[in-house]
Amino acid sequence: SNRGANTSTHNITSLSPQHHQQPTNHLQQQNHQPQQPTTTNMAAASTSTPQWTRRFKDITIDDVPQVGGKTASLGEMYRELQPKGVNIPDGFAVTAQAYFYFTNKAGIQDAIRQALDGLDITNSRDLESRGDKVRRLILKQEFPKDLEREITEAYTKLCAEFDMAEVDVAVRSSATAEDLPNASFAGQQETFLNVRGHKDLLVACRKCLASLFTNRAIAYRVNNGFDHFQVGLSICVQKMVRADVATSGVMFSIDTESGHRNMVFITASWGLGENIVQGNVNPDEFYVFKPLVGQEAVKPIVQRSLGSKQFRMVYASDSSKAVKNIRTPKQDRARFCCSDDEVLTLAKWAIEIENHYTAKRGKPMPMDMEWAKDGQTGKLFIVQARPETVHSQDDKKQYKTYKLKAAGHKVLANGQSVGSKIGTGKTHVITDVANIHEFQPGEVLVTEMTDPDWAPIMKQAAAIVTNRGGRTCHAAIISRELGIPCVVGCGTATATVPEDEVVTVDCSAGEHGRVFKGDVPYEIEEHDLSVIPETKTKVMMILGNPDLAFDLSFLPTKGVGLVRMEFMIMNHIKVHPLALLHPEKLDDEETVEVQQLTFGYPTQPDYFVDKLADGIATMASAFWPNDVILRFSDFKTNEYANLLCGNKFEPEESNPMIGWRGASRYYDEKYSDGFALECKAVKKVRNEMGLTNLITMIPFCRTVDEARRVLDTMAANGLKQGDNSLKVYGMCEIPSNVVLANEFLDVLDGYSIGSNDLTQLTLGIDRDSELVSHLYDERNPAVKALIKQVVEVAHQKGKYIGICGQGPSDHADFCDFLVSIGIDSISLNPDTVLSTILRIAEQEKAQASLS
Repeated sequence: SNRGANTSTHNITSLSPQHHQQPTNHLQQQNHQPQQPTTTNMAAASTSTPQWTRRFKDITIDDVPQVGGKTASLGEMYRELQPKGVNIPDGFAVTAQAYFYFTNKAGIQDAIRQALDGLDITNSRDLESRGDKVRRLILKQEFPKDLEREITEAYTKLCAEFDMAEVDVAVRSSATAEDLPNASFAGQQETFLNVRGHKDLLVACRKCLASLFTNRAIAYRVNNGFDHFQVGLSICVQKMVRADVATSGVMFSIDTESGHRNMVFITASWGLGENIVQGNVNPDEFYVFKPLVGQEAVKPIVQRSLGSKQFRMVYASDSSKAVKNIRTPKQDRARFCCSDDEVLTLAKWAIEIENHYTAKRGKPMPMDMEWAKDGQTGKLFIVQARPETVHSQDDKKQYKTYKLKAAGHKVLANGQSVGSKIGTGKTHVITDVANIHEFQPGEVLVTEMTDPDWAPIMKQAAAIVTNRGGRTCHAAIISRELGIPCVVGCGTATATVPEDEVVTVDCSAGEHGRVFKGDVPYEIEEHDLSVIPETKTKVMMILGNPDLAFDLSFLPTKGVGLVRMEFMIMNHIKVHPLALLHPEKLDDEETVEVQQLTFGYPTQPDYFVDKLADGIATMASAFWPNDVILRFSDFKTNEYANLLCGNKFEPEESNPMIGWRGASRYYDEKYSDGFALECKAVKKVRNEMGLTNLITMIPFCRTVDEARRVLDTMAANGLKQGDNSLKVYGMCEIPSNVVLANEFLDVLDGYSIGSNDLTQLTLGIDRDSELVSHLYDERNPAVKALIKQVVEVAHQKGKYIGICGQGPSDHADFCDFLVSIGIDSISLNPDTVLSTILRIAEQEKAQASLS
């Protein structure tokens, strides 16, 4: 299971990595330059046996000049991490010195120089012609006999190790400037899978050497200031892992989109791993929370996403090719291809590998890894590890946000977003790589999918849109490296996005990317987080969309003061919970819709629980160890009715705002089964995943007795207040919550003031009515008096008291008032966090000067 991209007999490229920042000039990196053989050395080689091969057990990460970054990393892990339980398939390297020996012996270096002299890499046809000439020149040469003999002897020893006459191997290119901490050549050269026998091995090795001059590799070196003749190529020959009859994938010890360091991100698909990077499949995805990996009795898999996994790459029986793609059976597409235990094992290994290289380098070293499962033995293996060089190089003190300034534009395509930027340009739909020379700088590339042959034009694009692929496919990897917006997996973008039309590619709204018709205005805000002061008043966040959690976690807050569960139900789950529990009440059309929505889940109620748990866990893990306060669902009946099949289960009320909502639903037999699913999701996050920083909160609780009834209902569903440190807060949003604060806070662990409802109920205003909206104001003296009163009661009782309404985000003077009365925390909309922290700091400083 190895990454790459080519098309000859054994021509399946190796999974390319997710790199990088612009590297420094390789000519200045003397410690990574291979030593070219001198004339004296060449003469010595004719009278003595040269050492052109090295076994993994004899290689360390310090051997990059001899064996390249890929093989040096494999040797390092084989020696240092295999004894710790990290499985690495054995193999050997043909050294970079062998490459120079080969080209010198063949006498072709001057011819290569001549072929590349005067090259214009912006002219794709010129690049194609010259690259083809160099590759043909190399492929015509035979290996020197001593080098050929040593390669075949090393292979024979590998066959003996595995007790096979002709062991199946992956033959992979390993450049001496590849997989460095701040540069990556990975994916520029070729990998050949399922190679067997001496003859095919030598053919694959020669093709690897020729692939040092693929069009994309030539362009990459020119763009990044590397000398063609100072970069050597080693060949890595590694025992294949039989993932063709199992699974394989890619993983990162960091979130690939936000750079969140507490995540391991794992992708998986059936068969050999080539399909994932090439974008042939949308893989399964898993996020694992690193701080809890290895802790007893918890499984911190905080997010799962079932991929379609349309194809499976397997060994081919046809002798004309080594591997082939077959369609994945429907039953395999409908299930995850990794067990929880396998995901956790991979996450543990990712942490081991990152920790090893961090200790080796003396600085944090997030890693990009490839893994495979052997279907014959059931064992997992790591088949590659390299530094992640995008987010590991970021300055997290600089916080940049992109935001659309207009709404209502027509959406032409939807898919998965890569990064968080926005870009505009004229579209250019290209479905064949042979036509990339037509592409013009600044256009938006729209295509089926990309592979490394598209690289020369990708850096010129304003944005990239593909029909196929997931967030570790080639298009996603390169876009991330280049820092350009990209939306992958759109399905039909080449049909729905018109040619030569201005579009806006939006990746600013979390994981869901969109392509809008026209030039939609947007703004970019930049903030220096290093100048944001600490405040006595805790500043927390109001959040509903888990897709934004990892990015927003870099803001200097103390957690999340309000997680809106209903946002996740409305936007991610989409169906009324009772419809999943009572499918017999649905008509045929609704039944089909629900079945499509819940495809791949064991039962329909499991869909609700698992999707909700994933969203909650994403937010709880993003802000760990700070508190994340989850409000149970607070839809009004008319809002519940708007969910899929919701009108089957909701009454019509004349005033839903003060009707059957919040706490009154949870213990009512007409909804208690739905609330049980909410409790089950929370229990999964806290008890199974181990995210005990999650606090629950009851909304719209009218009486103290009602609070007790909800607590009893929660306990009956496995959420007992105090067990496993479970805290239960209440929303303080009804005047009775203030008047009876002493009694409520005897039952609850704290309060969060909901100033929106408290204002409307104090002033007798329907906040949805425009007729009286001019009277609605959280700063009204009556509202402020109630807030001040309840803050004082909470302090007297030693209970938490915060606020999570809209007021502090909208009104700076209201925020000043809250600071002046000593409220514990203020929760804000994300876009007002930084400015409000500065305001709070000034207010606290002014108060201190008066005391």
